[in-house]
Amino acid sequence: MQFDFGKNWLDFSRKALTAAKVTQAQTDFEKLFQGMDLTGKTFLDIGFGQGLSLLIAKQKGSIVIGCDVNPKCQEALQQTASLFSTGTNEIPVIIGSILDKAVLQQLKINDNQQFDIVHSWGVLHHTGNMQYALQQAASLVKENGYLVISIYNRHWTSPIWRIIKWLYCHSPSLLQKGLIYLFYPIIWLAKYLVTGKNPNKMTRGMDFLYNVVDWVGGYPYEYASIEEIELLLNKQGLVMVKAIPSQVPTGCNEFVFNNTTL
Repeated sequence: MQFDFGKNWLDFSRKALTAAKVTQAQTDFEKLFQGMDLTGKTFLDIGFGQGLSLLIAKQKGSIVIGCDVNPKCQEALQQTASLFSTGTNEIPVIIGSILDKAVLQQLKINDNQQFDIVHSWGVLHHTGNMQYALQQAASLVKENGYLVISIYNRHWTSPIWRIIKWLYCHSPSLLQKGLIYLFYPIIWLAKYLVTGKNPNKMTRGMDFLYNVVDWVGGYPYEYASIEEIELLLNKQGLVMVKAIPSQVPTGCNEFVFNNTTL
């Protein structure tokens, strides 16, 4: 049983996304993609979720395409687009898993084999086979193109969180709500103690409540150290340009890899 990421993103887009959060997401997007000219570049977003990255990339002149396993994310994208001047008519979307070879082939047909930028933020560790998902994503990057990802950091508490997430996804809705109420203050306090910042002031246009739901329920769940991700993608011919360590031990490390050898 898997967590319904699509429902969480759709709820977020309908109830919590604001113009101010969009502006914040644009600022953080620019920081992550600093030094990359997106104008005219092909941009694939694997697991596009609520669609913020897709829409921002399109706004910056990229030729974009989205892929997500959950059909509700397409509705979330349309909802998010209401806060942008550009619509979703020119954004092709493929619903399916990046683990599916048929989906991979469909993506390649849509863009003549590969992309200038493949982006997947906080997604590939939820596929049920992170290593294969990373390999699939890497195979879609053009020569001199970029793979931009974030992956949960390996921590001694990671196996415990895997059990909690499994329990959430196998529980009735009443118990799920109870787990959210239980962990909300715990996660809030832990983030505050580690970062010294108010967790309600989220980056990337996110919302703390929906992030807690995502975190507590996000199953399947895998994780890896920065070194493990670098080693795996080096074997795929990609070179790490930068890694941004997570602010909290169990959070996501961010990576930018360049395909310099294909």
